[in-house]
Amino acid sequence: MEYHKPVLLKETVDGLNINPDGVYVDVTFGGGGHSREILSRLSGKGRLFAFDQDEDALKNAIEDERFVLIHENFRYIKRFLRFHGVRKVDGILGDFGVSSHQFDEAGRGFSIRFDADLDMRMSKKMKNSAYDVVNSYSEEELRRLFSVYGELTNAKAIAEQIVNSRDEDIKTIADLKEVVDRFLPKHAEHKVLAKIFQGIRIEVNEELKVIEEFLLQTPELLDEEGRLSLISYHSLEDRLVKRFIRSGMFEGEPEKDFYGNISVPFKKVGKMIVPSKEEIKLNNRARSAKLRIAKRIKD
Repeated sequence: MEYHKPVLLKETVDGLNINPDGVYVDVTFGGGGHSREILSRLSGKGRLFAFDQDEDALKNAIEDERFVLIHENFRYIKRFLRFHGVRKVDGILGDFGVSSHQFDEAGRGFSIRFDADLDMRMSKKMKNSAYDVVNSYSEEELRRLFSVYGELTNAKAIAEQIVNSRDEDIKTIADLKEVVDRFLPKHAEHKVLAKIFQGIRIEVNEELKVIEEFLLQTPELLDEEGRLSLISYHSLEDRLVKRFIRSGMFEGEPEKDFYGNISVPFKKVGKMIVPSKEEIKLNNRARSAKLRIAKRIKD
C-alpha cells in the first residue's frame, strides 16, 4: 500500500515557482511525494530540507546529496534550519493533517475503521495520547475540544457522557464508540464519529497551535518573493492560513499608518485551488483539500 498519495502534487509545487538553484523546505515529508517533485526541478546547486516528526516516515528518506530529512515537528522550523546553517529559503511547502499511512495503520488509533488502543500521536515522543485526553480531561476541557476542534453542536452532552462513563478506563476505539453510541445517528454515524476523533486528535497533537507557531516564523525565513504553498483539509486549518496570508495575524486586523496603509508580510498568489474531480476519483482523501499560495513581499 502506498505510504501517502500526495495531494495537488503539480499545483502545490508549481506554486513554489521553483528557482533551480534555490533552497526549499517541505515541512510535511510523509511519503516524500512532494519532496521528490521539488527535487526533480532543482539543479545540482539546489537544496531541499524536509521535516517529519513521525518515526515511520524516516524509512521513506530520499538518497540525494541535495536533500536533508529532519526528524522533528515543523513548529521548530527556524531552529533546525539554523542548525543546518540556513537562515533564508526560497519556498516552503506544507500539506497539513494526517497522512494516509497514519489513517491506514490500525495500531496508530487514528481511524474509526479499526479497533486499537486510543493513541492518535503523530510522534511517539508526544506526552499525551488520546487515552490520556479521554480518561483525564475535565468535562469542560472535553466540551471545548469537541466544540472548537470537532465543531460539534452537542459537545457538552458528549463530554458529560464520557466523564460519566469512566467507572473503568476507556482504553480502545471500540470502548469509545460504545460510550458515545447514543450520539451517533444511523444516517450520519461515521460523520459524527469522525468529528469526535478530529477533536481528540487535534488536541493530542496540538495541530492548530503547531500551524500558528510555524506560520509566525515564515516571514523571517522567506527571502523576498519567496513562496508559501500550503494545503489544508478542514476549516480550522484553512482559516488560520487564510487570515495569516491576508494580514500576518490570526485575529483582528493589522494597524494602519497615518496614510491608511497596512504593512503585511505576504501577498496571495492567485485564488484558492481545490482538487479536480479526476484527482478526487483517484484519491478520495483529496476531496476536502484547499491550496493557498502566497509570496513574501518587501517589509
